[in-house]
Amino acid sequence: MDAVFLSRIQFAVTTMFHILFPVLTMGLALYLVVVESLWLMTKQEIYYRMYRFWVKLFAINFGIGVVSGVVLEFEFGTNFSHFSQSVGNVFSPLLGFEVMTAFFLEAGFLGIMLFGWERVRRSIHFLATCLVSFGAILSAFWILAANSWMQTPAGYKLVNGKFMVTDFAAAIFNPSLFARMGHMTLASFETSAFVVAGISAYYLLKGEYVDIFRRSLGIALVMAALFAPLQVYQGDVSGRQVFHHQPAKLAAMEAHWETNIKGGAPFAVLAFPVMEAENNLLSIDIPDGLSLLVTHSFEGRVRGLKEFPKKDRPNVFILFWSFRLMVAIGFVLLFVMVWAAVLWRRGCLFSHRPFLRTLLIFHPLGFFATELGWVTNEVGRQPWLVYNVMRTAEGVSPIPAGNVIWSLSLFLIIFIVVGTSYFYYVLKAIRTGPDMASPIPPIQRPAGMQALRDIKTR
Repeated sequence: MDAVFLSRIQFAVTTMFHILFPVLTMGLALYLVVVESLWLMTKQEIYYRMYRFWVKLFAINFGIGVVSGVVLEFEFGTNFSHFSQSVGNVFSPLLGFEVMTAFFLEAGFLGIMLFGWERVRRSIHFLATCLVSFGAILSAFWILAANSWMQTPAGYKLVNGKFMVTDFAAAIFNPSLFARMGHMTLASFETSAFVVAGISAYYLLKGEYVDIFRRSLGIALVMAALFAPLQVYQGDVSGRQVFHHQPAKLAAMEAHWETNIKGGAPFAVLAFPVMEAENNLLSIDIPDGLSLLVTHSFEGRVRGLKEFPKKDRPNVFILFWSFRLMVAIGFVLLFVMVWAAVLWRRGCLFSHRPFLRTLLIFHPLGFFATELGWVTNEVGRQPWLVYNVMRTAEGVSPIPAGNVIWSLSLFLIIFIVVGTSYFYYVLKAIRTGPDMASPIPPIQRPAGMQALRDIKTR
């Protein structure tokens, strides 16, 4: 329990708490764009009521996400000061761009989105919703650019132990950025679609606000039907990117020990990796399966974990099972959408209670898959902070382990309080239900703007 291990645990706990909120923020923002666009096109009041309900959950989620994200940036300095000093020339601009371009964009238009209904035109309000959604995606872009650079560093040179940028474009658009950005963005959209579907199913099972939540569920399922298969494809793209740029991570994810010389590398469907013995127990393999997945050839060469020094290997057991469980959740959600398609063809999509109960039970699975994906990504990079360049032990702050234990314990208490408050207000909003009494905002200019225009005319 040294400072290195404890600092990793503290950063992991903070990240795994925080990551849940940006995921839902990105997806719900897109959902709100779709709902408001339908309201503007059809002029049907139901879409306005839907928007006002879902935006309440969005606002609660956004607020907690901002607060928990600030803590992470402080931990770069408190727990990983040597890392911050070394990579400051790369990380500082990327995190600064995230604040100046994305966060300011979101914060600037969030007020209009939440409180501007009777103060601006409908078109301006819709623009605010679109810009908040774009800002959420842009924020993820800059954060993933920084994290992807740690996975596949590019556009730099080392000068006296410091990373100096030689090509900002290469550093930002590093080899793993696009695959990981696509994977994370689709994960956010798919997760949010199933959250909306699950909450809508809850109301339909109770028989409350049926018209509103039939529409909400319908839109969510259309979005999920698009994103679920795309996510499976994007997962394959991400896996092949790892194969090309982080072969040790891929070998650990697949518990692949021996480099295949003759024939293809087998794919371990289930196994119990043993790092000390460098083999798998009770392995169920598909012959040539791994070669086919990552090289698109039955005889493609895949480097085994034994080719890498033991000190450079990540934890195989954690990686193997976190990756398998993440993939399993992805296919479960895809199969749920196949079931939805069958029910839709039969005309009983919104009344089939076993399906609605399934949506209600399965709606958090996207969050679990996101957490498992983060574990796969970050544990797979170990023992490196900057892959193959800077070790984790070299980047930790020179602080006693006791200080980290104290701060970690305090963070755990705070996260429990904040998380409890979050669920309290979310559940309160769900119990309250949609607001059916608020007046629909006018199409024309607000009264104050019209009066000012009349004065100018005179």
